[in-house]
Amino acid sequence: MTEEQAQRLRTQFGAGAAAYVTSAGHAGGEDLDCLLAWGRRLRPRRVLDVATGAGHTALAFAGLGAHITAFDLTEPMLSAARGFLAERGATDVRFVAGDVEALPFRAGAFDVVTCRIAAHHFVNVGLAVRQIAATIRPGGSLLVQDILGHDDGATAAFITEVERRRDPTHVRAYRVVEWTALLRGAGLTVMDEAVLSKERRWEEWTARTRMTPEARAALESLVRAAPSARREAFHFRIDGDRIEAFTDRMILLRADRD
Repeated sequence: MTEEQAQRLRTQFGAGAAAYVTSAGHAGGEDLDCLLAWGRRLRPRRVLDVATGAGHTALAFAGLGAHITAFDLTEPMLSAARGFLAERGATDVRFVAGDVEALPFRAGAFDVVTCRIAAHHFVNVGLAVRQIAATIRPGGSLLVQDILGHDDGATAAFITEVERRRDPTHVRAYRVVEWTALLRGAGLTVMDEAVLSKERRWEEWTARTRMTPEARAALESLVRAAPSARREAFHFRIDGDRIEAFTDRMILLRADRD
């Protein structure tokens, strides 16, 4: 990861760590339930949660009785996760700070690696996936979830602009065909796949990244001025001048190491 992107991520997520602890979209939902169901069938003993954030995925997998390694670039986020998991009684967890593009773990160290709603921040996602794959034992699994890229170029460009204005650390979302190629290139074979919708409440979504009133007003103007087909692709709900919510599609994949 470039030092510039790393610093942006530390600034963005370090200051807002507490907001991710209380974020309903990160705390649970059909998406986390799906990943956990896959994990339950795999019965892992050692799990690495990459880009753990506030630790919600780590907590869910700790409930399976696995030893968890929670990994994140941002020390304040790891501190928030440590406090959150301790409050919830999860004790078999270690916390490690570092860069996903240079993971500090031995080859084959984990049965399962999880990475939830984070890959769109990775500058070199191919390198990150290869680094992750190397830490998985043969026959082990990567359980990954992220925003699903749109197949239409103009629609993809619109939502990428929305995402980047709200969060400048956003790089891009990937389509199913791109994810399949990335995983195959890292020696991983897709075994399960799901696409789910996840609603974003506008007030909470924009507040979590601490947008200034001016930046938020400019973003809302961009959304309202966009062609209706762009807004409809993401089910934007607008009441007068007020944006209430929109809906992301999430791609969830279980890929096994060859």
